[in-house]
Amino acid sequence: MKQGRETTLEERIQIVRECIACGKDYGEIALKYQVSYQQVRTWTLRFEQMGEAGLEDRRGRRKKDQTPRTELEKAQIEIEQLTHKLYLAEMENALLKKLDEIERRDASRK
Repeated sequence: MKQGRETTLEERIQIVRECIACGKDYGEIALKYQVSYQQVRTWTLRFEQMGEAGLEDRRGRRKKDQTPRTELEKAQIEIEQLTHKLYLAEMENALLKKLDEIERRDASRK
């Protein structure tokens, strides 16, 4: 198996466009550009799904700092944020109920 090499975004775009133009001959393109077969295939599939944004190297970056590439990704991020807000509100509500219960119990003892 051929070990891949580091590539730039422009190189990945060029590789994918040439691969699609050649009828998706992943092996030939992998040999020509000295990258792995699997990497060419992955880039091509991602390019077909998300366009050029799918070829960005997003390793090592925090997910919250990244800009969403697709509408689906944007919606998923928003759902995660709302779910977290709901969790915090429920925790606060439970804490306030417990505090109210303790205050009532203490008031009835006096």
